[in-house]
Amino acid sequence: MKLIDNLRKQNLILKEIKNERYLQDKKWGEQNHIQPYWMIILMEEIGEASKEILEHKSMKKQSVQLYRQELIQCGAVIVAMIESLDRNELKRKIL
Repeated sequence: MKLIDNLRKQNLILKEIKNERYLQDKKWGEQNHIQPYWMIILMEEIGEASKEILEHKSMKKQSVQLYRQELIQCGAVIVAMIESLDRNELKRKIL
């Protein structure tokens, strides 16, 4: 039963990351950065998550929600990185 509950929770989190990816694509369109630049974007997002922890050491409900949202954004950026890598690797193989 615990495994099923964990899978349900994971699916909800992955749905949130997918929704964030949708918002990113809506805002920025398809992004095809080189991987080092993607790492810069990811580190900026991780920095924002770290900032939430440092500024809100008490981790009250609101700050926990802000921290969690930053983690969702980190997950979405990682998905975008993989999408870009897959698109660009496929192009190289075709050419």
